Amino acid sequence: MLRFAVAALLGTLSLTACAQPAPPAAKAPSAAIPAAASSTAERNVRAALASLIPGAKVDYIGSAPFPAFREVLVSGQLLYVSDDGRYLFQSQPYDVQTKGPANSEGLLGYRRDLLAKANHGDRIVFAAPNARYTISVFTDIECGYCRKLHQDIAELNRNGITVEYLAFPRMGLGSKDYTDMISVWCAADRRQALTNAKRGGSVPAKNCTNPVAMQYALGQQLGVSGTPAIFAPDGTQLGGYLPPAKLRAALETLSARH
Repeated sequence: MLRFAVAALLGTLSLTACAQPAPPAAKAPSAAIPAAASSTAERNVRAALASLIPGAKVDYIGSAPFPAFREVLVSGQLLYVSDDGRYLFQSQPYDVQTKGPANSEGLLGYRRDLLAKANHGDRIVFAAPNARYTISVFTDIECGYCRKLHQDIAELNRNGITVEYLAFPRMGLGSKDYTDMISVWCAADRRQALTNAKRGGSVPAKNCTNPVAMQYALGQQLGVSGTPAIFAPDGTQLGGYLPPAKLRAALETLSARH
């Protein structure tokens, strides 16, 4: 419920379901901040958030990719709070020099660490024969943009992009979407079951030990609120649906920066 309280407080904090694409995040400029100043800023930010959202869970706090602000994840929502705790905004900052939205290296590392917790064997993988890139995609089976992305799987694979799906039933735990995704993940052939479900076919009911709830919780920690949510290997969230050529171009741009 806290996640929705944050959204209510700030208006429109999350991506819409089946979100439109966004440009790739830029590599943040490095800036050394004295430890004492950083500690004071963190205390100010935590106090400000506690006054606005009592009981808020701060998942991550670090230097923003621009001066005098902290970059904060609160119940999965990405916020920016001034070091003195006075100003707060949620809009993704845009780096005019690199021509793309900016995230800090700290936040990207945090995302990479979280994604690493999702066991590879629990993902539904569509591997490219000669993979150059691997993307992690939080998906559900009803979202139109998720279905559109899945229709591009063959083209993505031809472009050297391996797609690793994680479950994100956007209607929530206990919904039909959730139980259907459990059935998909418990199917003998999960790849075919997912493809059938995304084509609108019926999902034979199955149950087993499955990762759906865990992957959904992981997605919330990462700030996922719309599907598909595409993450590059470095932790950059590439947005929602992107056509294969644009997705590959975004991955190439990120690769060139590292």
